[in-house]
Formats: sequence, C-alpha cells, structure tokens
Amino acid sequence: MALALIFSGQGAQKVGMGRTLAEQSPAARALYDEANAVLGWDLAKVCFEGPETELTQTKVCQPALFVHGMALLAALRELGKLPAGEPHFALGLSLGEVTAYCAAGVFDFSTGLRVVAERGRLMQQACEQTTGGMAAIMGEERGKVSELCREFDIEAANFNAPGQIIVSGEKSRIDAAVAAAKERGIKKIIPLNVAGAYHSRLMEPARAAFAAHLEGVAFAAPRFTVFTNTTGQAVREPADLKAALVKQVVSSVLWEDCMRSAAAAGATEFWELGPGGVLAGLARRTEKSWVVKSLAEYADVAA
Repeated sequence: MALALIFSGQGAQKVGMGRTLAEQSPAARALYDEANAVLGWDLAKVCFEGPETELTQTKVCQPALFVHGMALLAALRELGKLPAGEPHFALGLSLGEVTAYCAAGVFDFSTGLRVVAERGRLMQQACEQTTGGMAAIMGEERGKVSELCREFDIEAANFNAPGQIIVSGEKSRIDAAVAAAKERGIKKIIPLNVAGAYHSRLMEPARAAFAAHLEGVAFAAPRFTVFTNTTGQAVREPADLKAALVKQVVSSVLWEDCMRSAAAAGATEFWELGPGGVLAGLARRTEKSWVVKSLAEYADVAA
C-alpha cells in the first residue's frame, strides 16, 4: 500500500473533537498538553467542550484542527497502525497543508502550532477589517465559474472536487454574483456563512504579515512527498514550501488537483485525519475508485 494522509481544513471542526484521543492515547494527550503550554490558553477544553461559537473562530479552529490532525497521527504511530515506514504522501486542505508539512517533518509540532496559530490570528484580523463573503457553486465546470468571477470581480477560492467550486470576494460582489447566477446558466450557487473572503485578495494584509512571520521559521525538506494547494503539485525545497504557504493565503486552493496528483504519483489509499469526513466525501466525488478512510477519534485509529 502507498498511503497518503489527508488533513482537514477550516469548517471541519466539531465540539468534542479529539476528546477520546486525549482520554485513551498518551501520545495524543501529550500533544494537547503541549499545545496548551505553547498557546497559553486551554485549547483542549475548547475542542472537547466548546462553546461552538468560540471553536468556530478562525484564530481558534485553525490550531484546533492542526492539533487534532497531529494527535490522530501520534495515536496511529503509538499503536503501530501505520504501514511499515513513513506514509508515502501527505496533503491538506488550506490550513491542513500546514499539518501535512508538520507530519512530513518540515518543522516540529510546537513550531507548526505557532505557525498555524499566527496564520489563524492574521486571517481573522483580515476578516474583521474587510466585508467579505463566499459562495459554493455546484455542478459547473471551471470555465463557466471563471467567467462569473471575471464579470463580478470575485475570485475562485477552492476547486474542491468536480462540480464543487467556492468563490470569494467582497460581500456585495458575491451577493450580486449569487443574484445573477441563474441568468448566467448557473443552476446552484449557495452563499456560505463565513467570517470573510478566504483565499482572495482581501486576505492580502494577512499574507504580508504571515510572510514576515515565516522569515524567522526554519523549514526542512519533507521526509516524504507533500503537495501544495497553490499548484496541485509536489513541492520539496524548503524555500518553495515556505513560499507556497505564504501564497496560499490569497490564492486558489487546488484541492482536486492535489488529490489527482497524489493518485498519479502512486497513492493507493487515502486516510483522512480530521473530524467530519469532509475530505472523504470530496474524494468520492472526484474518483469513486479511490480507497478512502476517515479517522476522527480513538475508535477509528484503534480499529
């Protein structure tokens, strides 16, 4: 088996996530304890008990999903559940790319946590300083969505799977695009309940500040193949990994391309490390023949 680990992005978070991992896996518990010490606030309590309004804040859910993904990986390693040696590939949706890089040894856990916590803080700040919105377009090809984006001066934020594309931009422009979509032959466009216009030019203040933050962070070459959302391709050089993480804040997330690239590179099985099974659903929508497992809690890991 050539295993690819896939890590969740923002929106997958759920109150209660990681509780059974921390209760039953000493390795996972140690990461939650370390996270609390690094952050200086009780991440574990918010993950396990909520409230949901706090967990869904960008500056909270991004580190929460990072720690959950790494805790699942720690429990898998602790139980000897990974195939011999390292996984062959790792990739993550949006913030999950930071988790994938950490899993591959680009930086250690505490460094990765600081990186993702700063990313979340800066993106939340950018959301609060702008009036952004997003919408999901279902069942359309990329070309038609590109035309809509050009017409209304918005951007394609996520290419998640065939027929599932997310657009992002100023809320008034997103609202106008949603209102006009049917006339343009787009049958299904759904406004999303989000705090801002992620992966668009409205995140530029966050991108610039994040770039400055990463200047002082050492990146190593990954121990196994990782992919970047910015191109959908494998990335290996530390400088390129860092540049990709910075660019990703304002660029389209080419998730479908990442998954197809991993499969083309030889991945025979995908294990989703995160709550909710969102990525498994996108994978099935992309290619029904792919073998995908969702691991969210201790029982999934131990099975």
